[in-house]
Amino acid sequence: MAETTITTAAAEPTATSATLSRGNRKERVGEVISNKMAKTIIVKVERRFAHAKFKKVVTGYKKFYAHDEKGEAKVGDHVRIEETRPLSKTKRWRLVAVVDRGSGVAPVAA
Repeated sequence: MAETTITTAAAEPTATSATLSRGNRKERVGEVISNKMAKTIIVKVERRFAHAKFKKVVTGYKKFYAHDEKGEAKVGDHVRIEETRPLSKTKRWRLVAVVDRGSGVAPVAA
């Protein structure tokens, strides 16, 4: 009997299968507020929710430290970040893409 070999698509890694194997990772979209560190950006992610007691809509925000390997994000850009393994004491996210370029003007400290 002749042996037949069957090749499957799973044997050949592709870009889509590599991203699917990463599991269900959280993604956030926010604004870069600092890029002064080497390969690190600080992203401010805003969320709007109703206050628990007064039911008024409140805007809350949180800062995330994200890894930017190529240094492509600038202050004011809107970026997409993804959860990853701990890269340092505070860095748990990495830059996926720059969604929208900012005006290039740094915000004035109040």
